[in-house]
Amino acid sequence: NVTTPFKLLELASPSHPLLQRLLLDAPGTYHHSILVGNLAETAADMIGADPVVVRVGAYYHDIGKIKRPYFFIENQVEGSENPHDKIAPSLSTLIVTSHIKDGIDLCRDYKLPQAIVDVVQQHHGTTLVSYFYRQATENDHGDCVIEADFRYEGPRPQSKEVALIMLADACEAAVRSLSKPNINRIEATVRRVIRERLNDGQLDDCNLTLKDLNTIGDVFIRVLSSMFHSRIEYPENLKELERRKTRNGNGSKQCSGKDSGNCETEQGSDGRPG
Repeated sequence: NVTTPFKLLELASPSHPLLQRLLLDAPGTYHHSILVGNLAETAADMIGADPVVVRVGAYYHDIGKIKRPYFFIENQVEGSENPHDKIAPSLSTLIVTSHIKDGIDLCRDYKLPQAIVDVVQQHHGTTLVSYFYRQATENDHGDCVIEADFRYEGPRPQSKEVALIMLADACEAAVRSLSKPNINRIEATVRRVIRERLNDGQLDDCNLTLKDLNTIGDVFIRVLSSMFHSRIEYPENLKELERRKTRNGNGSKQCSGKDSGNCETEQGSDGRPG
């Protein structure tokens, strides 16, 4: 039961069997976990948290989604049917929250250390599954809907490392849902998510200070702004030129102008002139 940095680094290897399962069975979750690891690790040193525990814990925090991957939006193909549309919000909540228990079971099966089990168990704390709770209150007009039934079982984060992963997980997901992310919208989203977790009491059992939370927010805004940066649209004429080169690239000649003899020799695929 002694967890060394070397053991954690072994678990961080992409060739680990459990990470391989996550990549193949729930690729969207795998990609999300890598981004959460990058995000959380960047802030770890600045608040005195262990960056190795944070990175490796982030890789495995959603490992339980392997059991039912298509019930989670990041693993659904665009345009495909959402299975939650056919079931009640209470059942959807039960399925979504069960990825914590499923994750703990997988950690035990693969003999992962307790530090990683704690991350899996605590990274949602006792937060509310707000989407399905709101859906249930709208369907039932608020009658007989008990908020506690739509919360994760917890416990709340007991360490800086788990709290940092909780915040990184929520901020990455919230920013990814923005239709047109820019620096102002990203900053507003990150500050709102951190404030909501604080006001909900999710950070009461860890030793993060308000100064730490401000530092975490600054780091998250900087990193997420670079992750979700805008791109310059590729000009159509260049696209057409690339397609033309692809079609004629194997040792062909391309001619331009009215003089058909004025040709530009292209390189063949073997490196020799065409």
